[in-house]
Amino acid sequence: MGKRKKRIRASSQRKAARLKDGFSDRLIPVRPLDLSGVKTVNDLVTQMALTSFGGRSVGEAADILHEMVRDKDCFTVLTVSGAMTVAKMGLVIADMIDNGMAGAVVTTGALIAHGFVESAGMTHFKYDRHMDDARLYDAGYNRIYDTLELERNLDDAEVIFKKVLDGIDRSTILSSSFLNDRLGRYLYENTEGRGMLKSAYSRKVPVFIPAYTDSELGLDLGIYNRAARLKKERPFAFDPLADLERFTELIKKQKRMGIFTVGGGVPRNWAQQVGPYLDIIDKRLKSGGGFKRYQYGVRICPEPVHWGGLSGCTYSEGISWGKFTPQSEGGRWAEVYSDATIALPLIVKAVLERLKARP
Repeated sequence: MGKRKKRIRASSQRKAARLKDGFSDRLIPVRPLDLSGVKTVNDLVTQMALTSFGGRSVGEAADILHEMVRDKDCFTVLTVSGAMTVAKMGLVIADMIDNGMAGAVVTTGALIAHGFVESAGMTHFKYDRHMDDARLYDAGYNRIYDTLELERNLDDAEVIFKKVLDGIDRSTILSSSFLNDRLGRYLYENTEGRGMLKSAYSRKVPVFIPAYTDSELGLDLGIYNRAARLKKERPFAFDPLADLERFTELIKKQKRMGIFTVGGGVPRNWAQQVGPYLDIIDKRLKSGGGFKRYQYGVRICPEPVHWGGLSGCTYSEGISWGKFTPQSEGGRWAEVYSDATIALPLIVKAVLERLKARP
């Protein structure tokens, strides 16, 4: 009984006169999501920014992406990992490139390979769960969770890739951004419809693949070089450092930078490490570097932070590496813990509608 009285007395010390109303501390009120007021995707996403949990993060991500695009001094880097093109998000990425949401793209070779298959007119299919994986292998159906990439598609894409390589002088030192530009040109000149590499080529947006050999395209280049050696011909040389230096020089001349990340992995870290790279260039070589950090950031990734991996790493953690501007110095970012096939179309479409309403 005595303990209960003590607790009551302690709680009564919270005097009514001291209780605040939220507004006095400039807190932002949340609002009910009113679907009767929703006529567009932007209407929905704008309201979501004043809700809670995942809905709020989607709305805030759209706000920050819009800020990035509207900031004429901001150069935006788009990094994408995961099977986004086979998941049919390729045209969303193309929309981002076409509408100034990406000045450079950093991605995976698998994503580009599957996107190239689609852009060249080939088809992906829904996985029939009644087919076991051994049967899929025999039929030439490569499974990516719930979607199938046909082995025939990859063989047909290799024929095109070989044709592109045949048109390049063997003395050329290759890089991923160079090859992606050539593939984009092929699509631009020979196919109908839209596509990620096609948009990148037409908009002169470089596309980098840091782990190029970890992909169907890398294997195709390996086969091409092996065939050349068998015929006693000169194989291509491939220099991944050429991409590093091209990207570094591109970033070095920017006034402000933003990054929009889908997933994580190598593309995310490769794009983010440019700040530390410029820093240690200055520190160790005394010239040629600089001090660059991303001011804006949006990332869509369900990876939790407590596993310790880069994909789940928060932007706040990135501050300690010199990759991001602290919020106290004007840094702006949003982190969306969601499946990108749900969040990405909502965020991008909302911003497209805003840009159309107010270019």
